[in-house]
Amino acid sequence: VPGRRGYSGAGAAEFLHRSIVPTMHYQKSLPRLPVPKLEDTISRYLNAQKPLLNDDQFRKTEELAHAFEKGIGRELHEQLIAQDNQNKHTSYITGPWFDMYLKAREPVVLNFNAFMSFNPDPKSEYNDQLIRATNMTVSAIRFMKTFRAGYLEPEVFHLNPEKSDTEIFKKIIRFVPSSVSWFGAYMVNAYPLDMSQYFRLFNSTRIPKLNKDELYTDEKAKHLLVLRNGNFYVFDVIDRDGNMLKPSEIQAHLKYILSDNSPAPAFPLGYLTSENRDTWALLRKNLLENGNEEALQKVDSAMFCLSLDDFAIKDFVNLSHTMLHGDAANRWYDKSFNLIITKDGTAGINFEHSWGDGVAVLRFQNEVFKDSTKTPAISPQSQPASVDSSTAVQKLDFKLNDALKAGITKAKQKFDATVESLSLNMIQFQEGGKELLKQKKVSPDAVAQLAFQMAFLRQYDQTVATYESCSTAAFKHGRTETIRPASVHTKRCSEAFVKELSKHSTEELQNLIVECSKYHGRLTKEAAMGQGFDRHLFSLRYLALSKGLALPDFYQDQAYARINHNIISTSTLVSPAVQLGGFGPVVSDGFGVGYQVQDDWIGCNVSSYPARNGKEFLQCIHKSLEDIFNVLKGKKIGS
Repeated sequence: VPGRRGYSGAGAAEFLHRSIVPTMHYQKSLPRLPVPKLEDTISRYLNAQKPLLNDDQFRKTEELAHAFEKGIGRELHEQLIAQDNQNKHTSYITGPWFDMYLKAREPVVLNFNAFMSFNPDPKSEYNDQLIRATNMTVSAIRFMKTFRAGYLEPEVFHLNPEKSDTEIFKKIIRFVPSSVSWFGAYMVNAYPLDMSQYFRLFNSTRIPKLNKDELYTDEKAKHLLVLRNGNFYVFDVIDRDGNMLKPSEIQAHLKYILSDNSPAPAFPLGYLTSENRDTWALLRKNLLENGNEEALQKVDSAMFCLSLDDFAIKDFVNLSHTMLHGDAANRWYDKSFNLIITKDGTAGINFEHSWGDGVAVLRFQNEVFKDSTKTPAISPQSQPASVDSSTAVQKLDFKLNDALKAGITKAKQKFDATVESLSLNMIQFQEGGKELLKQKKVSPDAVAQLAFQMAFLRQYDQTVATYESCSTAAFKHGRTETIRPASVHTKRCSEAFVKELSKHSTEELQNLIVECSKYHGRLTKEAAMGQGFDRHLFSLRYLALSKGLALPDFYQDQAYARINHNIISTSTLVSPAVQLGGFGPVVSDGFGVGYQVQDDWIGCNVSSYPARNGKEFLQCIHKSLEDIFNVLKGKKIGS
């Protein structure tokens, strides 16, 4: 085998790389997600409630919380611990969390699906739609094959890469049995991450069922699903021996699809995946009974969905709209992900959220970007293979009765109206980023979150429930925990900046920022270690309901409902492969904030519905960042 990469007879690399440490080497010995102590959870919950309530409201919530802690809450907590001890192969959040996603009846698009767009290929002539679609498809198949062969490098968070991210360490650790391998990594300050979600990246879909959807995976399927102009095409990308089709053949088939001038269907099926889940479940039953079983099976089991759009991207706002929702005729939102490539070669991923979190998708995206740009399978000079694509590519045909046609029409009307009401706006703050903040010894993430609090106070004169997601993938079957960025510290600091500037010296303002940074750092560390309060309280509530108990008073508190009505929902990521990421607001009067803090700039992408003004919110964020940076530089600021 020449080099580190496996070559098939065709000469194309079948694998991204061959890790000497098997992909799942650490999985068995990952530590379990801890169930926090009940008293810690209650005190963290009350800390998070404090800035959101007035004194009377807080006293009432505090009473309910302590009564819960001493009474029914204690019983539920002990049952949760007992249950967790019986299920050591998983985590206490896994069941409830899947259920939460799969029982939700709202449409997945805009409510749950998120997007991340790829940076353009550094070599501009490779950003051609056909070339990029071919190269990314090949890289995605390589990723899948590498993962399934156990050759994909395990996902590890290195605190001290000089010691742990080395060939010598890998050579030693691969001989340490899986049952204890995690400890070996831990000794050199490396934290292997859970990879149990990865298998659902491929050949997977979310199937609508009444009351609760199902996740479906068929690893035997060898075909790719391609959507263009609302038409559905499938062709095999893996042969009988499990080898990948030659890149020149994949290119030929994609070229054939891109030049097919079949009209767009009058009733595009993709719209159904944008419907309420119960409505879609009933329509799907109708589809199956109407002779579409084989066609649907092809859609559900396809390796992934490649969506080829017939227009170019105008600007970042247009990019966000395209990747977050686009034209539902040309998407299948239920697939674990849609790889979207527009006319000008702009690429992005829209992913369904129940099966997994950003960590798995981001790793996939990083590998696909690296592979397709550093070792592309085809070049602008490559000729497509002379194969008969008209026999290899199958165009799926759906038989629709009047009820289905009416269902699609209604879904389209609803979808169009929702999209019409969605605003996406963004800014790039160019006056500094991570480098300057670290120099001033404050946490970059804390500063971004503080700016959101300050901005909302400036715009709406209040402090509201805020959500920041934090991965708990350092634990077996970990998902996410919530960081609650709104605190008494951010409230005090925001009020000083927005309402009482004249009363504070620059030094006092600096100290307030440092306070916020320290506290946010603590919350982040706690969340990453599974020591937040949200998942614990969620699981106790889930347990009570599953046991048929009356919902405890604690959960009927208006303040509990309010802190879970997340008006500011935020998520961050930074990656060399990703240009932009975003998601819809999680409540109709909320903001969805995707942000990244780069070395010398900060980017924010905000979604909102008519109840809120996202453009103005971004202006307030910009002003807040400006003020914070100026204060940190020791400058006096004016109101």
